[in-house]
Amino acid sequence: MADSISTTNEALSLFLKENTTSTHESLDKRIMSLNPFSALDRYTQFIRTQARLQQITSSWYQNAELQALFPDLSERDRFNAVQQDCRDLGLSAEEMAVDQEAAAQIQVSNNYEALGWLYTVEGSNIGAAILLKHAKESLGLSETHGARHLTGHGDGRGLYWRRFKEALDAIELTDEQRQQALKGARDAFAFTRNSVEELLAPNVENIA
Repeated sequence: MADSISTTNEALSLFLKENTTSTHESLDKRIMSLNPFSALDRYTQFIRTQARLQQITSSWYQNAELQALFPDLSERDRFNAVQQDCRDLGLSAEEMAVDQEAAAQIQVSNNYEALGWLYTVEGSNIGAAILLKHAKESLGLSETHGARHLTGHGDGRGLYWRRFKEALDAIELTDEQRQQALKGARDAFAFTRNSVEELLAPNVENIA
């Protein structure tokens, strides 16, 4: 993918992590402050934020050039699972159409930016273990109803994440391309934060 090798030896996954950690932590705290597991209707709004994010990245999971870099990429796509979660929870066709339109407004410019989006989405699988636990204990949901997209891989979330990072770090990028990947990661976090504020935040009292 690259025209020349980056001047830094820092792994791309570490570079992205170091430059998005504060944003990531802020987003996680904001989501939990909005009590997405306090009631089914609140969780449904959270699922809508995930459906929007997964729709944006779904086409990149099916991208032939990226699949050559990540051999198991297509099987990592969780868009169909989150869509089924939406149906499990009784989301209306109108609401799903609104979410599809919101996602369609986002244009990822190139494969390098897509790497940043994929890094963000794949990284969320680690935290999804805690979310799945909350969904089960607080709302009675499961890997086969309402929380499908939170399900971990059979080989374990940690190993599955490490495999992704190893493939990501093996890609040779120029410094400019690394910056584009970082832009993609930051855009993914920003889009998710905006969706959270739009869908989860309204009419919530005593928000931290």
